[in-house]
Amino acid sequence: MRRTSLRGVAVATATVGLFAGTINAVAAAGSTDAGSAAGYAPGLVAAMERDLGLSAAEAVDRLAVQETLADTQHSLEKSLGASYGGAWVEGADALHVAVTDAAEAATVRAAGATPVTVDNSLTALDAWTADLDGALSSSDVTSYHVDVETNEIVVDVVEGATADVAAAVAEAGVPASAVSLTEATERPRTFADVIGGEAYFIDGSARCSVGFAVTGGFVSAGHCGSVGSTASEPSGTFEVSEFPGSDYSYVSVDSDTPVGVVDDWNGGTVAVEGSTPAAVGASVCRSGSTTGWHCGTIEALNATVNYAEGTVTGLIQTDVCAEPGDSGGSLLAGSQAQGMTSGGSGNCSSGGQTFFQPVGEALSAAGVDLLTN
Repeated sequence: MRRTSLRGVAVATATVGLFAGTINAVAAAGSTDAGSAAGYAPGLVAAMERDLGLSAAEAVDRLAVQETLADTQHSLEKSLGASYGGAWVEGADALHVAVTDAAEAATVRAAGATPVTVDNSLTALDAWTADLDGALSSSDVTSYHVDVETNEIVVDVVEGATADVAAAVAEAGVPASAVSLTEATERPRTFADVIGGEAYFIDGSARCSVGFAVTGGFVSAGHCGSVGSTASEPSGTFEVSEFPGSDYSYVSVDSDTPVGVVDDWNGGTVAVEGSTPAAVGASVCRSGSTTGWHCGTIEALNATVNYAEGTVTGLIQTDVCAEPGDSGGSLLAGSQAQGMTSGGSGNCSSGGQTFFQPVGEALSAAGVDLLTN
């Protein structure tokens, strides 16, 4: 990718001590023993070994550390208020927290994280991103998101459209110093049109993947079916569906019993224990009916994607691969539900980028609760 920066001021970073040490890992020779002993599903640990190049003990250790970092992140977000500029994980255990007020660095250090002084608060970046929603809906833009590490809005554009998009940013009143333009190599697409593998079917033809079990049914992707569409295996009806804008759906089931677990494609399941959002840089794994388990890292939160069918906002951007038919499938950070597969680019042979609809928005829209085990 080729990036054109519109920023006029460099981000100032602090080099403060990182987290010292990690949670004790389970020293076991096999991923099944290590994962089970630490309370994680063997299939989840095995997928992290394969996709992230970790040993079983390292995978278990990382999951445990990330749970601690997530708690620290959310606590600091509340205490820092308007000064909060976002957070991300570097390496296995280093939580960085951005602040616009250098005086708040002490608060961040006291919590065990590394402070980074930036120009823009996360509230300001999110507000400018909302200002761009109408201005960047053209086919020249494939996606855009807030990059908390560089403290700017990154806009992915098609080749040759940089000047036009820069003009659109200026017209929307968003500061050029807060925006960076990157030429995209491939346009994202939805993953709903390939048949095969364990899944549910829509109107007897199209195939998608179940996201998470909820009261009375399950949530999935909105582009999989519209309100009134029928689902089979499991059988049910689309009661709520939003796409574009967002990409979620709620399917009420007829006689099947929803269970708060996710298929780990290794002969077992991963128990869902909650839906605490993970930070940028956190390791996550996806389950889908075409390609099974695949893992990677959260690249950005609150990303916007311009599909051919329309614009979707508020997505989780990752470097996890996915393919058609995986749409609607589950994204987990350890045992915490994160979102449902929306779309992306690439594949699981050469690698790719995938966006996910946060699960919380779907639960709120449908008025249902996540089932946990």
